[in-house]
Amino acid sequence: MSRRIGVLAAAGLLAAWALLALAQANLEINTPAIASLQASMQQRHAQLSPLYDSGAVGLTRDGNVALRDANAVPLAQRQPVTGLIAAENQDRAALYREIARANGHPEWEQDVRATFAQRWIQKARPGWYYQNASGAWVRK
Repeated sequence: MSRRIGVLAAAGLLAAWALLALAQANLEINTPAIASLQASMQQRHAQLSPLYDSGAVGLTRDGNVALRDANAVPLAQRQPVTGLIAAENQDRAALYREIARANGHPEWEQDVRATFAQRWIQKARPGWYYQNASGAWVRK
């Protein structure tokens, strides 16, 4: 029992150190790769915004975008919307990776992703959907 508590305490300490390190990370860091990804995402946002507004697309708890309600997208538009979502998620993954690398800590990628997932949800407009911690869709 005491060994288990020791392991749990060590795991908690490591998690606290990771959070402390991430708190020191520069999430606003800018490199040519990051700027390119942000520009691509900004251009795509104009196409995604009406999908967020309609509830067809929502923000996931892991920092991605997902098709939440396929019925809100006309059948003829579903394939292009799926491609749009895939491109957005590809850029988001690259952004998280590049920010971690630019900070000199590629191992922080998952922590950067988690931080951005919270930021995207905080910045979401009223009426947009996001996943809560348990994965359920919630309307903001």
